[in-house]
Amino acid sequence: MLINDNILYEDKHYIIINNTQNNTFYYIDYDKRDASINMEFQHLHRFYEIMILLSPSASHLIEGVPYTIHSGDMVLLAPSILHKSIYYKGEPSRRIIIDFMFPLNMPASQKAYETILQPFHAQLPIYRFDYEHQQKLVEILNSIYRFSDSHQYYGNEADEFYIHARFQEFLYLLYEMQDCNTYVNDQTYNSIEQRIYEITAYIHSHYEGPVSLNSLSDMFYISPSYLSREFKRVTHFNLTSYIQMTRIRNAQYRLSATDSKITEIASDCGFTSFSQFNRIFNRVTGKSPREYRNASHH
Repeated sequence: MLINDNILYEDKHYIIINNTQNNTFYYIDYDKRDASINMEFQHLHRFYEIMILLSPSASHLIEGVPYTIHSGDMVLLAPSILHKSIYYKGEPSRRIIIDFMFPLNMPASQKAYETILQPFHAQLPIYRFDYEHQQKLVEILNSIYRFSDSHQYYGNEADEFYIHARFQEFLYLLYEMQDCNTYVNDQTYNSIEQRIYEITAYIHSHYEGPVSLNSLSDMFYISPSYLSREFKRVTHFNLTSYIQMTRIRNAQYRLSATDSKITEIASDCGFTSFSQFNRIFNRVTGKSPREYRNASHH
């Protein structure tokens, strides 16, 4: 099935490669989502992710700031970036999600991967290309789709290597074309909404230190009561909960992706005591930090 006259798509088609020995992992998911599955709070993960929207429009929240995306836009997410998709009511939105992980610590390929993954680390990692540039990327995606549809590739090392090689070509093209990005965020805010999103962005970049209602009120010249009320209206979270969730999500990432001591993670994520961290972590995740780390390593 062709979407937008050029992208091959079929509901619930997926491609999986999980070569744990070489630390290479892919999950490519062709599916649709609607407003009923919108996440309550942003999430993050250890792998890289590309979200390609195939429906008219949706929003994507990245580190607390909303961006409008349209059909064909690509959202590129590096590990540890808090984000969530926001789908609108009505017809379910078709999209392709590509999750992947490469062995980024091998001397022979480390520098190359660091280079071609640069677009994921851009200040605004959402990409929109004209038809000619987009078609080059789509041709590679379509070739991977056709190959997965016509081969019993899973566990076949040669077939999996072909998919891996073609996808690396896709990433190289993204890297090569990054300066051709034409994305402009057409999300509109009133002045207080704009200020609230400045505050959420500030929380995401300063959660490791002391952040509170009073300190943000002083910094952004908004009275505590007005800030508290408007923050809840705009984000649907009270300010203290938002700060705590941001800290907990980042702690979850560090527990699963690093070997740092749990007490160090608690301190590094802005918690003033280990007992406070333990209590809030348990409430949010239903597990102790140690239980969460053990579960994430299995």
